[in-house]
Amino acid sequence: MHIPFTKMQGAGNDFVVLDETQGRLGLSTAQYRFLADRHFGVGADQILSVRSASAPGIDFEYAIHNADGNEVEHCGNGARCFMRYVHSRGLTTQDSVRVQTVERVLQLHREADGRVTVDMGLPIFDLPQIPFDPQGLQPVAENTWQKWPLAQIESAPGAMFSVAVVSMGNPHAVHFVDNVEAAPVAVQGPLVQSQPCFPNGVNVGFMQIVSRSQIKLRVYERGAGETLACGTGACAAVVAGIRLGLLDARVDVDTHGGRLTIAWAGMGQPVLMTGPATTVFEGSIALPD
Repeated sequence: MHIPFTKMQGAGNDFVVLDETQGRLGLSTAQYRFLADRHFGVGADQILSVRSASAPGIDFEYAIHNADGNEVEHCGNGARCFMRYVHSRGLTTQDSVRVQTVERVLQLHREADGRVTVDMGLPIFDLPQIPFDPQGLQPVAENTWQKWPLAQIESAPGAMFSVAVVSMGNPHAVHFVDNVEAAPVAVQGPLVQSQPCFPNGVNVGFMQIVSRSQIKLRVYERGAGETLACGTGACAAVVAGIRLGLLDARVDVDTHGGRLTIAWAGMGQPVLMTGPATTVFEGSIALPD
């Protein structure tokens, strides 16, 4: 099978985008892995599929596969690239579109400066919906919320490794650090992901608070490892910081791939994410059977 593709990136989080509006390609898990492979394929953190809408009031369907070939619920940086792609390819002339993911409907809006704002929907705090299994764990109250100590994870001497847990349509554990550049992301990220309290795995964020309106963030993602940026991770980190009383309602998130701006007005309100989306190149590739 020989297929066309577009390589895109949003704040350094990179994607292979496939147009399936004329029909499903029917790729296997192994073929998604091949596309994402940086040595033998195109190379990407995730594969994004643009599909025709199947319900009234929806403009497109949006499918996301991680570099390991597994389908996942949500990707915020990918959503911005999705909007840039459908507009630049002439699949829509609208500046705002509604897209259906596995888990929720997203509202995407193209700004006048070329950036894209994504209505990421409501954060989820209900533990079974995240999902997070607290059996055997004891939360520590902070402000009007809580963190969850994970005794199995090594932290600084005399300190407990704890996380705030939230879902943005996909599960996130947010850990607060003094210096994000010195954080052992590659070591602690997989350890957190392997904890039985996260039955579906988890994206692990390491957040350094610079001020009430600025943070630095690194994220170790499910099925991809550390990426240059994670949109849902940025949203989860800001939501966690706001609920813990540490951040204001609008926060700039500095990642290794660039800056995202996250706004959340509080409980019952959606999270808004604004950031760049760029086409890198287009091409075609022969996929192995």
